[in-house]
Amino acid sequence: MGTPDFAVPSLEALVDSGYAVVAVVTQPDRPRGRGRKPGSSPVKSVASALGLDVLQPERVSDAEFRAEIIGRSPDVIVVVAFGQLLTRPLLEAAPLGAVNLHASLLPKYRGAAPINWVVINGETTTGLTAMRLDEGMDTGPVLLQEELGIDSSDTAGTLHDRLALKSAGFLIKTLEGLAGGILGELPQDDSLATYAPKIDRSVRRISWSEPAEKICALIRGLDPVPGAVTTLEGRDLKIFSPVSRVKGTTGAEPGVITCCGSGLLEVAAGKGSVRIGSIQMAGRKRLPVGELLCGMSL
Repeated sequence: MGTPDFAVPSLEALVDSGYAVVAVVTQPDRPRGRGRKPGSSPVKSVASALGLDVLQPERVSDAEFRAEIIGRSPDVIVVVAFGQLLTRPLLEAAPLGAVNLHASLLPKYRGAAPINWVVINGETTTGLTAMRLDEGMDTGPVLLQEELGIDSSDTAGTLHDRLALKSAGFLIKTLEGLAGGILGELPQDDSLATYAPKIDRSVRRISWSEPAEKICALIRGLDPVPGAVTTLEGRDLKIFSPVSRVKGTTGAEPGVITCCGSGLLEVAAGKGSVRIGSIQMAGRKRLPVGELLCGMSL
């Protein structure tokens, strides 16, 4: 079970390793792109190309879908970024249960957007967790974990891609350990849990009164989507990496452009300043800083 790009390497690893994938479950086709025409999820596209059966239930809790899964007699249900919570009858539909791959070191960063939030919060380490699914949100016992360092230049996009690639071998290692009976189950310590909710508009808005380091982390954590947002002459624009923090103080009010020239755009922050690498005006493509915006405040 999976839906976005993140789940594709795991699906391909299952096929390449010789596992018999009896069905691929993904979200129904949704409107995509500017035309908002219904389109397949990345997982559906890859599964169809591989000749695998694809199921797209609106609700996995429906009795008809549950009967379909039970009728296929899976040994294990693998869930990677699927998008729906599984109910107990599904969790018990396979002899080896349901295993979920989550893109954080649980119990830290439970929820929908762990990759974004570890970058936004300036973490230096994250990783992957394989857990036994229960009916909660990322609350099941841990089967296996692997760490991955976060580089100072990482964006949510680059970290997403590295974790997705790492998840392929990690999933196979988990399934082999599960089948061999060598993986224990470690209950999560709920007192250590932190959360990674979906990114909403309030999170995306840059507060230039914050320290430059914190602003840079926000911009990287929302790059490439949905993008950190600020305002120029009453119009929203998105600001992206590469971004570097410049130490010291400019004496300018936060949000004021302090340097334009030679392809550079620097903005005063509450502490230090932020050098912006690329921007995207409303309705336009993302471009490197090329137009100088001297004398304007963000």
